[in-house]
Amino acid sequence: MKTTLQATSVVLATTAGLLTVVAAPGASAATSCASPVFKRQFFANTTFKGTPKKTDCDSAISESWSGAPASGLPKDGFGVRWSVTRDFGSGGPFALAASGLDGIRVYVDGTRKVDLWKNTTKTVSKTVNVTVPKGKHTLRVDYANFTGAAKVKFGYTPRTSATVDKVKPLAPLDPLVSYDGSANTTKLSWTKNREMDLAGYRVYRRLRGSTSWTKVGTTTATSLTDAPPATGALYYYEIRAYDKAGNESGGTADQLVTSITLAAPSGLSSSITDTTATVFWKAVPGAVKYRVVRTDPSNVERVTDVVGTSLGDDTLARSAGYQYKVAALDSSGHLSPYSVTTYVHRAPAAPRGLTATADIGAALLSWTVKPEDGRVLGFHVYRSTTLPVDTATATEVTCTTTYTESADGSRRYSCGDYSAEEGTTYHYVVTTEDQISTVSLPSDTVTVTTLESDKPPAQVTGLTATATEYGIELDWDDNTEADLKRYVVYRGTVIGEDDAEQVCSGGEWAWLNAGTSHYRDVRTPDGDHACYWVDAIDTAGNSSRWLGPVSAVAVDELDLTPSVATPEGSPLTLTADTPDSGGVHLGWSAVDSATGYQVYRWDPATKTYEKLAATTDRSYDDTTATRGTTHYYWVTALYADGTESAPGADRAILEP
Repeated sequence: MKTTLQATSVVLATTAGLLTVVAAPGASAATSCASPVFKRQFFANTTFKGTPKKTDCDSAISESWSGAPASGLPKDGFGVRWSVTRDFGSGGPFALAASGLDGIRVYVDGTRKVDLWKNTTKTVSKTVNVTVPKGKHTLRVDYANFTGAAKVKFGYTPRTSATVDKVKPLAPLDPLVSYDGSANTTKLSWTKNREMDLAGYRVYRRLRGSTSWTKVGTTTATSLTDAPPATGALYYYEIRAYDKAGNESGGTADQLVTSITLAAPSGLSSSITDTTATVFWKAVPGAVKYRVVRTDPSNVERVTDVVGTSLGDDTLARSAGYQYKVAALDSSGHLSPYSVTTYVHRAPAAPRGLTATADIGAALLSWTVKPEDGRVLGFHVYRSTTLPVDTATATEVTCTTTYTESADGSRRYSCGDYSAEEGTTYHYVVTTEDQISTVSLPSDTVTVTTLESDKPPAQVTGLTATATEYGIELDWDDNTEADLKRYVVYRGTVIGEDDAEQVCSGGEWAWLNAGTSHYRDVRTPDGDHACYWVDAIDTAGNSSRWLGPVSAVAVDELDLTPSVATPEGSPLTLTADTPDSGGVHLGWSAVDSATGYQVYRWDPATKTYEKLAATTDRSYDDTTATRGTTHYYWVTALYADGTESAPGADRAILEP
């Protein structure tokens, strides 16, 4: 719904040639409506005689009244007049679109352009194309409601087709130019044009003494900043408006600026991390970018243009030195003198893949160096009993290295620290030193506990057993001893009364490698009571059982067994398995004289075997079976007389 307000002040916005208004209410004896808002007058007749019954402001003409539109007016036989005087700028072709129920007339500067003045029973409309001269003009719309419903709508919009609009916009007014020599930037501003079909502005620049203009920017705002070539030359600027048909105005009065001259960048410095060298310099007035020249150890130059005042270079080879110099460029590509040079040297890479293997009173270390990791003069091996390993305070180990070389040129170095104590936990890092004594960052830290003679591994701790719909999940704490070889899972039954000492009596159930501390015992969840314990075995065959009694956990399996028993005497044998592709695959033997087969699946919620599918095949894939549970199935043979056989039964366990 459109809101109309009496106003003493308004805030205007023009969008795509259509006008909107936000009106602020105020108390005034006389109504004043700021252009381009319409002044609207309501008359108690269709001849617009006498004093208006009401006067207000209207941002757009689009009304539909079913009765009297204002107090003091009749519901039939009233008139409404809208008028506005506005600046059309350069003018040009416009479309006047009017419609009404009943009469509507449109005037431009008092000349009638639309005449639909009659009592009608349906809406009449008309669009007229007119050419509005430049400057200010008055629009007036008269509307008469003779009888019945009242509707009126009017709009005026510029025609922006290039084949129709040949009128150039007016040149922008009040051009202002200021030049900032410290940044070599020219700021231009101007007053907004009045054209309703204005598309934007173009800013042009030319060298003094030249007749050739260069467009340096386009904008819809009323200001723009440009950086002229920093050559010390004089330049002129002008602004031109252009409309939606592509017509361009004449230029504003030429505005003169004198540019600066580019200086060589100063304050060149550099820093380097393990991966990136960064070069820094101070900004040069008038520069729009900078040219950085890098010279590598083979005296090959690489040129890079950047916008800011620093450059990060992560393409340096290891154990290699590079020189950098920088020049400034202006917007025309003029180059300043080069700065002084700065030098960086990238360190070799830290040793890769450091490992440590425990031995009796020793640690055997290995690491890799690839060809791209830089030159190798030697290594430093550091040992500490605390973390983190600080190479400044840690013990440097005398460690004679040997290596093996692979086909890609990588070398795997090894050395042994035989000065360690038995049964002691040490932390190691290794650094590389190159041909000019530049040392790499430390490698990753490895931790190892040296072995003691005949010491079995620690007993497993934190063992838990969780009953699930697919079996029992076992989990325990990781054993990080270097010589751990495997885990052995035992399963058994609990012997002893509840109020007395109980033991887990069972046997080996599974062997697992040392890298896991989890085991899934997939079995039918039928309510059994079971117990588990886990033994740790080291590379020497020592068992954690030798340290004394071990802790076991007892668990009651879930009981998902269907409460409906499977009848005996089925003529078919059902098998259920779980293929890698997912779901459950059912297969069964053929039954003579069967016309088909009915597949059922146990539903724990309804506690019934629900029909799943009927088929004439001797197999079925249940792709809807959810994972992480056990599914029970029946399959019966169907006969021509409508009966079905006793079911064949099987179950399938789908792990998560």
